[in-house]
Amino acid sequence: MDKLKRVLSGRDAEEPSGLAEVIDATSLGWGTRVKGFVACFAIGCLCSILGSCLLWIPKKGLVLFAVFYTLGNIASLGSTMFLMGPVKQLKRMFEPTRLIATIVMLLCLILTLCSAFWWRKAGLALLFCILQFFAMAWYSISFIPYAR
Repeated sequence: MDKLKRVLSGRDAEEPSGLAEVIDATSLGWGTRVKGFVACFAIGCLCSILGSCLLWIPKKGLVLFAVFYTLGNIASLGSTMFLMGPVKQLKRMFEPTRLIATIVMLLCLILTLCSAFWWRKAGLALLFCILQFFAMAWYSISFIPYAR
């Protein structure tokens, strides 16, 4: 009966709910998404390069390298959220086909920072940075169909 009243009164279309209005107001256009991806990815690359340059500073260089390299990887990982959206990105990260790659990558990110800040072991930080590189490569390859 309500549908008939809406049709007869000229309000045939459903009125959008409050959640639909919020989603429409906060969603980014494709151009903005690409710009956000490029900016975040560039910041990630810049942090990684800066970390590599800081590696040669005596005493604190290895710790700075570990921190900047990890921040660069986090920024690069975050850049893909602009393209897919954060919820879809998180769902795809934890799909069964890439679950192990995601866990290893996140664990390497955390262990690199732990070894730099809490344990203060430079050799361990370097080892975790190397493992972080391979974990990020493995994670990235998991998005290519039939690549693993």
